[in-house]
Amino acid sequence: MATGGEEKGDDALKDFFTEVKEIEKRDSVLTSSQQIARLLRPGCSYFNLNPFEVLQIDKDADGTVIKKTYRKLSILVHPDKNPDCTEDAQKAFEAVKKAYETLQDEEQKKACLEVYVEAEGFLKQEIQKKKKKLKKEGKPETVEEDDPEVYAEEYHKRVMTLFADFQQRQKEKAAVAMNERKRQRLKEIEEEEAKKAKQQYDKEWEDSRTDRVGSWRDWQTGAKKKKKKDKDKTPVGPLRPPKLKPEKR
Repeated sequence: MATGGEEKGDDALKDFFTEVKEIEKRDSVLTSSQQIARLLRPGCSYFNLNPFEVLQIDKDADGTVIKKTYRKLSILVHPDKNPDCTEDAQKAFEAVKKAYETLQDEEQKKACLEVYVEAEGFLKQEIQKKKKKLKKEGKPETVEEDDPEVYAEEYHKRVMTLFADFQQRQKEKAAVAMNERKRQRLKEIEEEEAKKAKQQYDKEWEDSRTDRVGSWRDWQTGAKKKKKKDKDKTPVGPLRPPKLKPEKR
């Protein structure tokens, strides 16, 4: 059963999304130059992390709405349609394209939606802590987030902060994946080099086989000749005893 604080938070959240939809409806009629300025406003690298905000659509928008909005917005900011500011238009177009591609990937889209859920959970938890503290101190359980505008602002901050954290995690994940690919590639190169070295050794060993066999035969031939020569040197005939000298007295 929801408490009074949770009900107020839910109402404030509904008011926030209603206001967002009104802003999106109003901004959807912005001109090309106004859209480019919106996408390149100060802090755009931070705000543009949220693909829903870039495309100015509700987080619950379906695939048809996402595609239709992307086409309309990409045409508005396309460099060919803005010859007076092609460089800025190109940056804005890339931001729109990236947002669309993010939402086309089901896994990434799911991760983006989880950011909203996580942001809402964090904000509600923080509000509950504040009210619990006030109750313990015997003070009225009224916090500034009870104001729909304040709640909406804080909720938006949580969403953007979590998108920044999400982006950082994605970068770290990509870096880990890249290092793993490099490590695997180095391993493959080492294995290939070892294989080539073995093949070269086997080839040289086989190529030298004839020389080794020839050397062995030459050695055998030389040994036989030496044996025969030594045999020829053996004296023939009876052995004669040495002459004895007469003993002098």
